[in-house]
Amino acid sequence: MSLLLQEVANRALELSPEERAELAHELIVSLNDTIDKEVETAWDAEIERRVKEIKSGKAQGRPAEDIFAEIRAKYS
Repeated sequence: MSLLLQEVANRALELSPEERAELAHELIVSLNDTIDKEVETAWDAEIERRVKEIKSGKAQGRPAEDIFAEIRAKYS
């Protein structure tokens, strides 16, 4: 590992978990040189639709721990 990479990694580890997640997302996105605008637009619309359903009460969220527990029970 180069000195620059080591320095960047050390500095990144000082960030909050939320900031590290955001940085990880940005780095992963940067690896994809070809962004399909149609797909990106479709995902944005889907996310907006789902948020509206949750805010209106039409759909309800469930704790991730419950979902993971169900998956573990099903496939263990």
